[in-house]
Amino acid sequence: MGGTSRRDWLRGIAAAPVMVPAITSPWAKALASLHDRYEDAPAVLRRSREGCGLSRDRYHSAEIAFAAIEAGFFSDPRYIRQTLHQAGASAKLALCAHLLDVGITDEWNAEHIRQDITKALAYANATGFGHDCPDMARLAVVLSPFWKWGYPHLNGDPPINDGGFTPDQVRVLIRAMLDRVQDVTGHSRPRALLHGRRGAMT
Repeated sequence: MGGTSRRDWLRGIAAAPVMVPAITSPWAKALASLHDRYEDAPAVLRRSREGCGLSRDRYHSAEIAFAAIEAGFFSDPRYIRQTLHQAGASAKLALCAHLLDVGITDEWNAEHIRQDITKALAYANATGFGHDCPDMARLAVVLSPFWKWGYPHLNGDPPINDGGFTPDQVRVLIRAMLDRVQDVTGHSRPRALLHGRRGAMT
């Protein structure tokens, strides 16, 4: 990023009174490559207080969606479909929290990301997320689109490749990704989950 930190650049566009085109960002080349690859409309970075608030809400929703997995409700390998569906929902919310934090709008995410975790992760890493985990990248492919794990009957209920992941492996990978989102955005964990964790430790 040419010596410009992610946080310094975000502070700069937060102070800008108008929309800042993605071409001016330190991530312009990476974003342009993804726009070409996916044939997406260019993302416009427009950081605002409202967008950052929505980012926090998405992150909190991601943590809440993940809570059942973290609590071990789907730990039996027979429930891998449920694990992957819930993991996909959590991953999509978390990655969009990052994209919202850097100024990509919720409308752009809804139109272009949808339920594609691979794509969300690619755009996140192109905008300073810095989570280049090969196992998470492989899991993202398995999760995309994540609706297929929750509603297999809509696709004829065929066998679906789960990538050989176990529920415990999924838990560890999604936990690490959520922690990374918290780290780069600075959002606090939902209070209800923090209270529950403290209660479980006493």
